[in-house]
Amino acid sequence: MMNLIEFLSKLNEVNIQLSVDGEKLRCKSPEGALTSALSQEIAERKVEIITFLQQITGVSSTTIPPIQATSKDQELPLSFAQERLWFINQLEGSSATYNMPAAISLTGNLNLNAFQKTLREIVRRHEVLRTSFSTINGKPKQIINSGITLNTKVINLQHLETTERDKILRQQIIEEASTPFDLEVAPLIRCSLLQISAIEYVLLLTMHHIVSDGWSMGIFSQELSSLYQAFCTEHPSPLPELPIQYADFAIWQREWLSGERLEIQLDYWKQQLSGAPKILQFPTDRKRPSIQTYKGKRYRFSLNQELTQKLQKLSRESETTLFMTLLAGFATLLYRYSGQSDILIGSPIANRHHKEVEPLIGFFINTLVYRSNFKDNLSFVKLLNQVRETTLKAYEHQDVPFELVVEALKLQRSLSHSPLFQVMFVLQNTPIGSVEMPDLTLSQLEQDFPIAKFDLTLSISETFHSLEGEWEYNTDLFDSSTIERMVTHFENLLSAIVANPQMAVNELPLLSDIERHKLLIEWNQTETEYPKEQCIHQLFESQVELNPDAVAVVFEEQQLTYQQLNTKANQL
Repeated sequence: MMNLIEFLSKLNEVNIQLSVDGEKLRCKSPEGALTSALSQEIAERKVEIITFLQQITGVSSTTIPPIQATSKDQELPLSFAQERLWFINQLEGSSATYNMPAAISLTGNLNLNAFQKTLREIVRRHEVLRTSFSTINGKPKQIINSGITLNTKVINLQHLETTERDKILRQQIIEEASTPFDLEVAPLIRCSLLQISAIEYVLLLTMHHIVSDGWSMGIFSQELSSLYQAFCTEHPSPLPELPIQYADFAIWQREWLSGERLEIQLDYWKQQLSGAPKILQFPTDRKRPSIQTYKGKRYRFSLNQELTQKLQKLSRESETTLFMTLLAGFATLLYRYSGQSDILIGSPIANRHHKEVEPLIGFFINTLVYRSNFKDNLSFVKLLNQVRETTLKAYEHQDVPFELVVEALKLQRSLSHSPLFQVMFVLQNTPIGSVEMPDLTLSQLEQDFPIAKFDLTLSISETFHSLEGEWEYNTDLFDSSTIERMVTHFENLLSAIVANPQMAVNELPLLSDIERHKLLIEWNQTETEYPKEQCIHQLFESQVELNPDAVAVVFEEQQLTYQQLNTKANQL
């Protein structure tokens, strides 16, 4: 049986959240994540887990104040995470960078009235979906708008030919994802319904990240299913009223995470990230623009079943998790590409420890920064041990909002890149399945939204038989061919790691057989026929006589002809 920290880390990586309510242990997880084996081990280690959760807060869980409903007649602060997005919006202006778009296929007999009523009810239930953000006395405040509702725009495409219809559908998806929100105007959620045929629809649903996160989308789907079923049969909502709202959490967070409690947590991050490089010196196809545009594309790939199983086996034998193994592999790739021995990678974490926030839509997600050091040309096994310790420590201090870490480090802000890290890694262990409703099936469409929040984001989803990956990349910096080559190198690197994890990270091969042959054989086949009785300077002068005005050498914006080069060489 793995030790407690490792076990809790494993739960954390599949978004299983444990919290303590008095002496009760509460568990919240996405559908399918909590297997019978995990459930049994949680039950067996209940006392151990409760004791540990109490210890890492520094106080008994019974003394942690609950999150309670507060009066909305006062000025409502933003949460720390919201405040960062508001600050970015003020700094960079309105953009679609932090849009959360989804394109969902609906197949079956859609009850349009019930569907629209369902969406309006979800917006009514969650105050954050009716919230706008204004500046009052120089500070951002939440404004909850009671009279706001969600209007669904219905677009009929049934009359179009298939080719034209598909073209317009793609245009609508991209346009919806690329249209920015005005944070001062509620609601920060939009909905369009495109009708393809009598039984085919595409739902375009977009929220701004300041009011939602990935976990929230799961809550949205669950409520959509429950409410739609009730409203189709003209029954009232089966969902209980929410005891608190997101604004209550924001008030609680600022009161609870303060003073000595905050300083103790922040001290770890200040020490851990002290002296970190400002930017990852990664080779790009173009120079970094002075202001980020967040233009992006996605490239999808798969790691086959055999490699997936070997990675899982290495994780077990190393007493780590798959997340740690893949993170170490990704850090190695960045090290080999950049030659930079100090690598920082960001990664999101659900950050829903308290039972009160479990049913809420809102921006709760936090970002952790993992730092890897490659100075001693260590083996991959030693790197993996280092990553394991770094990850476990990060989990212990995950309550500190990333925004406060950046502020505490007093980093100089730049419009050209994000602070602390420019590369992100995400492991999704539980894929989002389709939602079944009466006479209706929902499934998410894969679409290429033209946005990239970071230079590179590697997202990997664990399926039954393989690992499915996606590279989101900034098109200001990278060409698609570069990303394709990088994906191949990453797969080659992982294959080499599982074959010999004791090998030094500097020696792990990146190149494919084709690339290796081209570099070592094809590009070295430079033998030519030339007079053996003459020296190189004599051969060059012969070329000068034949082609004096031809360009002989180019460097950046400068160039020399054979005649000019020969003249300078003679002067030397």
